[in-house]
Amino acid sequence: MTEKKNNFTKNLPKRLLSYFFGLFIMTAGISFSVISDLGVSPLSTIPYAVTLYCGFDMGLGTTIMHVFFVLIQIALLRKNFRPFMLLQIPAGIVFGWFTTLCNGWADMIPKTDSFVLQLIFQLVSILLVAVGIHFYLPANIIPLAGEGIVSAISTSFKWSFPKVKVGFDIGAVTLSAVFCLITLGDLGSVGIGTVLSALLTGTVLAYLEKIILGIKKPKKE
Repeated sequence: MTEKKNNFTKNLPKRLLSYFFGLFIMTAGISFSVISDLGVSPLSTIPYAVTLYCGFDMGLGTTIMHVFFVLIQIALLRKNFRPFMLLQIPAGIVFGWFTTLCNGWADMIPKTDSFVLQLIFQLVSILLVAVGIHFYLPANIIPLAGEGIVSAISTSFKWSFPKVKVGFDIGAVTLSAVFCLITLGDLGSVGIGTVLSALLTGTVLAYLEKIILGIKKPKKE
């Protein structure tokens, strides 16, 4: 127990800075996908779909979604749910607040009908989300509820985490698309940007980490 505690507190201030910086950059990326109007990342399609339908604040919708995901984890894991996992709720609140903040700033950028500019916004979004993940994930503070629920499903049903992640993202996108089609008459929060985000974010992250590793690696004399 003491060893685990020491590992968690090791370089904690630096890790917390990296964690929250990563969350902020990720939400900035989500905001760029919103102004691209080509569709947002898979998990963000749910709160954004609600925003499009009733004008609900996307940041607040994101926070509520995170709380709901934690409740599902409690139902799935039961005795295996650990109290520290409740920290996903304050993490979700921060993530939601960052989303509201970044969306407010993004609103100052004029929207465009130019597909080229929309595509550029979407690519910037993917890059920022990848950069955010690079800082947030290695900090090893507390996972966001989106990852927590995938882990809970994987653990409860003994399914592979990557397969559950893919299935969960597809389910989120499908649910959002159906909701938007019924309420708005179009795909709303789902679009080509959603597909690009799903396909490219991991690849961009891998290249980014390869580049950073190359920079950090000392040169042989």
